[in-house]
Amino acid sequence: MLATVAEAEPLVEHWRGRFDASAAAGVPAHVTALFPFLDIDLISAAVIGDLTSLIAGHSPFAVRFEECGRFPDVLYLAPTPDQPFRALTESIAERWPEAPPYGGQFAEVIPHLTVAHGQPSRVFDEVEAALANRLPVTATIVSVSLFVSDGQCWRRHAEFPMLGASSSTSPRQPGRESIHNS
Repeated sequence: MLATVAEAEPLVEHWRGRFDASAAAGVPAHVTALFPFLDIDLISAAVIGDLTSLIAGHSPFAVRFEECGRFPDVLYLAPTPDQPFRALTESIAERWPEAPPYGGQFAEVIPHLTVAHGQPSRVFDEVEAALANRLPVTATIVSVSLFVSDGQCWRRHAEFPMLGASSSTSPRQPGRESIHNS
């Protein structure tokens, strides 16, 4: 479950393509709402319906990426505010406790947009310096997308609009649309 951030793509595309394997597998610039989610075999009409209602209950929001942050092996853009992302993660994880964020490996989930992963500090320093003069990036988050993988490529399976009220609208389902970037 990802909140894609198309507005950040021009800024991070080059770096993600070099230093984030998920970009090469077709995952666009994003802030994760919940990963991993349910196995594709468990994504039923009922799950889609529940996701539609749950995400519709959240309001669209504006976000700014003003600075970089780091985890031990990740360079990322930090979203401000981050609370709406936290609320999305909490609500999805509460509904599907069998799918804890990041498999339950972190006590606190920190919303972020990964730019580079698994690189030495000097590479992170280079990327961060290159990004500094091009920030901030602003975006409006209006939906959350469910991405699925075939083992090599990720594709958008469904998109759930954030409407700010309980609703039973149908999600957009691109079907077999592949977003693999070769």
